[in-house]
Amino acid sequence: MGLISDNDKRAYLEEIKHLENWCQENNLLLNVSKTKELIVDCSKKQERHYQPVRISGTTVERVDSFRYLGVHISQDLSWSRHTNSLAKKARQRVYHLRRLRDFRLPSKVLRNFYTCTIESILTGNITVWFGNSTKQDRQALQRVVRSAERITHTELHDLQTIYYKRCQTKARKIVKDPTHPNNRLFSLLSNGRLVCPPPRAHPAHYSLLFISN
Repeated sequence: MGLISDNDKRAYLEEIKHLENWCQENNLLLNVSKTKELIVDCSKKQERHYQPVRISGTTVERVDSFRYLGVHISQDLSWSRHTNSLAKKARQRVYHLRRLRDFRLPSKVLRNFYTCTIESILTGNITVWFGNSTKQDRQALQRVVRSAERITHTELHDLQTIYYKRCQTKARKIVKDPTHPNNRLFSLLSNGRLVCPPPRAHPAHYSLLFISN
């Protein structure tokens, strides 16, 4: 990922060139056909035109969304595409949950199946995207949970609660690790509560290069 200031992309392009040279020196080959560039522009100015990235003489494809470690990252930093993908995949598993219910399996077994095969999908990397997802996107995911509740006849954890607990767990791990890059962002109060100041927004844009070898 490269931060581009004042529309100056030279440092970003130089870093890519250094990576290309390093791979050549270490007998590694970059697969340019699987390499994608995604630009996140946080400024509200008119659309800019960016110089395309080239690796080994081949232009890198620029995309508006990319799936990285199971998360769909969009150039506008919205999460609708990601949540739609999760909801679709989870609904497919709900069908199998209904089939298990038809075989008259106990609620405990149905709940375990839900936790392992459906909840795990809905909550994957939830600390990354849930906090900035829209109300509509959250409701679409929560409807899957409600459907599973009716099938299993049990009360299931709502996604907001899971998100909150996992954020707490993640924050406490960061506080206990002085080597973590975000350790300085958190303050631990005497009552055990964690304090994190809100990030300061500023106009900038980033280029993300996803590389396969």
